Amino acid sequence: MGNGSPNGRLLSRMKKFYFLAMVSFAALGALMLGLVTHALKVAAASRLAQPAGQTASRAPRQDSSTDADDKDDDAPTVIRFASNGEPMPPFLVNDLEGRLLSTAEWRGKVVIVNFWATWCPPCREEIPEMIDLANRYGDRLQIVGVSEDDDATPDEVREFAHNEKINYPIVMGSGGISREYGGVPALPTSFLVDTNGRVVQKHVGLYPTAVYDREVRALLGEHIDVPIETFVDEGQIFLKNAANATVLPGVDFKGLTAEQKRRALKRMNSENCICGCKLTIAQCRINDSSCSISQKLAAQVVKQVAASHVAAAAR
Repeated sequence: MGNGSPNGRLLSRMKKFYFLAMVSFAALGALMLGLVTHALKVAAASRLAQPAGQTASRAPRQDSSTDADDKDDDAPTVIRFASNGEPMPPFLVNDLEGRLLSTAEWRGKVVIVNFWATWCPPCREEIPEMIDLANRYGDRLQIVGVSEDDDATPDEVREFAHNEKINYPIVMGSGGISREYGGVPALPTSFLVDTNGRVVQKHVGLYPTAVYDREVRALLGEHIDVPIETFVDEGQIFLKNAANATVLPGVDFKGLTAEQKRRALKRMNSENCICGCKLTIAQCRINDSSCSISQKLAAQVVKQVAASHVAAAAR
């Protein structure tokens, strides 16, 4: 049957239609793959702060700018350490290679206690930074990774560490190390310890290497071209110290007397937030200033304390 016949022309048109359909499906598939890939990249980059067991966002730069030695936009313009840093919670535990780790042996070194997990995208992104810091400072800096992998075995975490060429010890966090640090609501979270064994800073989320680099240099007594300031830990490092805070993020105490403010703060430090964080209202405000639930609860406490004063005066 020739192509000039009706059936031949129909068959030819059907072949062309089939070819065009296949090309269209292939193009559509490529487009969908591109959109999915882009969405995954955006999700990994955005990483909004999440409750315990989930990932934290890339942290805002600490008053970032530059100094004379480094024109990196991520370099901080000020270094801040707690003036009332508490002693590093001690532990004696075997790392994944079977070596015994003792915090007592780290006196005289700067220490970074890094809480992370293999399933955490920003934690994986942070690993090369920690490897670089460990290489840069050698035995003057001790980094220890505390794996918060509840569903992974030590062998699986060890294999992951080998594949990533991690050059610092890793321990499993199942022994409650995170509880010793007051809880770790989001990953990654790193605690910075000075050479005297005091915890002087905490970083939640991804921070540029420049931040850690300047902090380590400052704690080692090296010259840095940015000022060093101190602050009183009122929950910024250990949440238990939220009870010492006189101001809370996003909480307006205007209109309250000093006594009323004291009562309001006492309630916020004794009443729990209901967002699922398992923290007090005050701790939640410090830990996650974007939490609308703790903000509303705090506002209610302020309103109730103010109303009780008005009611008492009316009697």
